[in-house]
Amino acid sequence: MTAMAAKQPTSEFGQVLKQWRQIQGFSQLDLALAANSSARHVSFIETGRSRPSREMVLRLADVMDLPLRERNRLLNASGYTGAYTESALDDDGLSQVRRALDHILRQQEPYPAIVMNRCFDVLMINHAGAKMMNMLGLRLGGDAGPPNLLKMTLHEEGLRSVIKDWDRVARHIIERAHRQVRGGGENDPLKKLIAEVLAYPDIPEDWKLENPTDDALPILPLAFELGGHTLSWITTIASFGTPQDVTAEEIMVECMFPADSETEAAVLALQESDE
Repeated sequence: MTAMAAKQPTSEFGQVLKQWRQIQGFSQLDLALAANSSARHVSFIETGRSRPSREMVLRLADVMDLPLRERNRLLNASGYTGAYTESALDDDGLSQVRRALDHILRQQEPYPAIVMNRCFDVLMINHAGAKMMNMLGLRLGGDAGPPNLLKMTLHEEGLRSVIKDWDRVARHIIERAHRQVRGGGENDPLKKLIAEVLAYPDIPEDWKLENPTDDALPILPLAFELGGHTLSWITTIASFGTPQDVTAEEIMVECMFPADSETEAAVLALQESDE
């Protein structure tokens, strides 16, 4: 019996649980104690010798502080339905979220602000942001789906020619993408997107691996070179607290603020030209 148990393949649930346990820095004993369980039980469900209850799966996910997407994935891998919805942003259930986003975008004027999902698709943008994108020569419409900030930043026909210190900025956004995909499955759309952009021409080979030391600055300056002028910005990224929907949790609101007086003056001049 012992030999047969040793040969028993690890379940999909066990593989996902072990992966996240190691990412979050838990031993089996640590995880068991935090979840008010036993190391023996955690070992058994991780190796596929026992099937966890739905309540146990949710408790382990909560202890490890997993993203809602990964909580659903853990539930599905153990044979249960997901606990969290993943709604489209224009669904009625996210109407309050949309109102909040509209308010943030309006309040950010005359400075740019964009709303993105986890895969860096631009879902919403304010007037200042759209105008800046147009100045940078980027199209926001078309039939190819929403514009994608990761693609725009790394593609040779995107922002490479106008971003000052492009290597540092591009490395920063790739590092952010690596963090966001950490622990995701092979079919994760962000993982596929990262592979796509890393195959672009002249992308350094070492960008394929996560390296937090390359993203250690407290604030990353972002500067665009346009017509002999430099527009310098600092950015903030905000998200919703205590969301109960996967889409709401993964929303990123990026707001840009002038980093110097020259950029502030240029923004005010553009605002006056609109009036």
